[in-house]
Parts: sequence; C-alpha cells; structure tokens
Amino acid sequence: GCCTMQSLLPCVVAALLLVQCHGVFHGDTAKQAQIDVDNYFAQEDLVNEIKNVEDYRARYAVEIATGHLPCEAESPMKLACESVMNVKRSMRGRTVTKSLAENAQLFEEPYRADDSRHFDVTASSTFTPVTSQTFDLHYADGSHLRGFSGEDMVTMGNFEAKAPFAVITDCNSPDFNDVDGILGFGLPRPGSNMPTPILFAMTDPGNADTTAGDLMRKFSFFSTDDAAEVQLGGYDPDTVDGTMWYAPSLSRHDFLVGVTSLKFGSGVDSSVELLQFTTKSAREYGLPSILDSGTSCLVIPGDTAGGKLKKKPWDLFAKHWRSDKSFYLKIAQKTYEIPASSWFLWETQQTCVQPSPSGMQGLLIGDVFFREFVVEFDMTEDRPYLGIAPLNKAYNPVTANQLSEYAIDVAPKDKMSLAK
Repeated sequence: GCCTMQSLLPCVVAALLLVQCHGVFHGDTAKQAQIDVDNYFAQEDLVNEIKNVEDYRARYAVEIATGHLPCEAESPMKLACESVMNVKRSMRGRTVTKSLAENAQLFEEPYRADDSRHFDVTASSTFTPVTSQTFDLHYADGSHLRGFSGEDMVTMGNFEAKAPFAVITDCNSPDFNDVDGILGFGLPRPGSNMPTPILFAMTDPGNADTTAGDLMRKFSFFSTDDAAEVQLGGYDPDTVDGTMWYAPSLSRHDFLVGVTSLKFGSGVDSSVELLQFTTKSAREYGLPSILDSGTSCLVIPGDTAGGKLKKKPWDLFAKHWRSDKSFYLKIAQKTYEIPASSWFLWETQQTCVQPSPSGMQGLLIGDVFFREFVVEFDMTEDRPYLGIAPLNKAYNPVTANQLSEYAIDVAPKDKMSLAK
C-alpha cells in the first residue's frame, strides 16, 4: 500500500517520511520467535484460538501444500478479488464520511504546487529519465496524476540503491498539499507500466548498485493519532503486545486476506453479524479484503457482494450504529477488534466507515486497523504473508532513523506452520 492522505488522519503524513523511520530488522527476533515456539503461543492463554488455527490449517492442508491461490483460480472468488483491487486503486484513500452520509464534499481547497518540495532533475548527476514509460492515473474522486519514469540513487534510512521511480509532472488533488510524493511498498503487478516497487528494486539480487542486498523483503507498519512508523526487514518486538499471527494472502499480486466474519457491537458475542453469507461455500474463504495503509477508513459492502450476502452490511451498520461500539473482524480464525476510538473521530463527530462502490465484493481495511495493530507484510515467499499483532500502546514512534539488527532464529517447521 502507499500513503497519500494528510488532512483527516495526521499519522499518514508521518508515514511519508520513511527516511525517519526504523531501519532493518533481519527476520523475527530470536527472543520473540523462541518465546512463541517454546510456549506454543501459550503466553496468550488462547487454547481455543490455537485449536481454531490448527483446524483451519487442517481443513485447507491441500490448498496450503499446493500453494492454492483462490484469487487467481477461475472462479467467482477471482472476480470478487479483482473488484476489491480495482476499487483500492481508484479510491486512493479519501474515504471519510460525515454522520453516516454516503458522500462528503471533496476538493474544498485547490492543489498548491508550491507547498511541496520538488525533485530537481537538473541537480542530480545520476538521474536517468525513462520518458518512454509514462503514466496517466485517474481516480474515483476526480483527481489525476501524470508523469514519466526515471532512475536514480534512492536512500531510505541506512540503505541506498539505484532504483526506478515515477516523476509526477501534473496533479490536481489537494491531498498532495504539503506532501512531497508517494512511497509505495506494494507488489509488482504483471503488465503494469509503473516502476518496480522500491523495496523490490532495492533488494533485487541482480541490482549491483544497492547496499540493501541483505535486507529481507518485509516491512511493518502502524500508526497513532499523530505519527506513524514503517519498519524495514521485519518488525520490532517492542512495538507489539502479544504474538504476531500470520495469514497467507489469497493472491500473489496484492495483500488480500479472507474476512469470514465482521461483527459490530459492544462485545464479540453479543454483536450483530454484518456478513451474513448466503451459502456455506461463500463463507469458506469469506470476502476478499485488502489491508491497505493508503486507505484511511474501513470500507464495507454497500450491497450484497454479488449475491454472496443475505443483507447489505452497510445497512446493518447504519441500523445498529452507535459511537461507542466496536468492529470485530475474523481473519484466518483470529478475531481482531477495531474499537470506537479508532473508527469514530470525536473532534469532528465523523465516522471513518464507508459503503463500498457498487460492484465491489469485499472490504478495504484502512488506517483504522493500523491504529490498533502492527501489520507485517512478508514478501519473501511465492505469495505474501500478513502478520498481525496488537500494537503496544506504550511504544512511541521513532523521530529519527534507527538501525537495529537481530539474529534470525528459525523455528521448527511443524510449530511455525501454525502461524504460516
């Protein structure tokens, strides 16, 4: 995902300043990994949840062993995944609604080019333009980005590499006021005319001009009310409060997970189920959902998701909504709570929840989730894995770049397979 918003959720601004975030973490720390393995996740005392994960793995043993990717098989699931990915690319993050209204007024201020710092190509002796590779992106809110590609030495924290990037020459969105650009950590997309994502370019074994050759192709992200932090190479155990649980992505090309339950209420057992599936088969993988730091809010289906649901989740939310309730998402048999403090903005009395555009058969899980959880995006294998752990609320995001290295402690496969 990439971060572009600045007005509603200030943390996204901090996320743009990635040169001032954590450095490299070579794999999961020996301490945390050893604790997880030795105690078999018992430090959370969640015996039932461990059994659920084991049952989930056993039920999909064949799919896991064969690398089955539901979003790439010829099935209705593939169409649903594509609908979510298309909406994510077109919405770009401006997703806040006011008092449950479905539309908010946009572009109340003009784009001011002078508010941002600009990349001066004439000041770089190593910049190489690739003018044959151009882009013209248009989004659902009416904004656009145009420009061309180029290559130069790119520095992130302690690492430097020759890498491609997009040079924006035309923009009309006020979201970019005071913003110097977009730093995307997404996955390469087949057939795309956009440059190779920066983390892939910097860790490319064939890149002779990089100091990040040993950096693991992982990153982690979380945000707070007024800051955010990106960690390259893994995750810092000091930022989490509990175990990092993993779920395989449903696709090679995006961070897609299946949400099998989305409840809303004052407790998980007494909450209203918003995803009332019509069939057992529809519930198997759930609705394809993207964990996207570039989306501000939680975007839920505004219709029946192509007939997969009995009722419209947005209508159920609007019927039962109250500003002190929580959302409960179930991903790979684990339930994660998004409390009201994350999805309801008290100062402006706004909800950070929005109905999806027509035709989108899934969810976008945005910054409201990253305020409560540290999410690790592991791209070291054939498909991405997403790790989720509760955020340590006592941790303060760094204000300057830090570099830390940890020894890799490889856990026994039979136990770690529960997490992956």
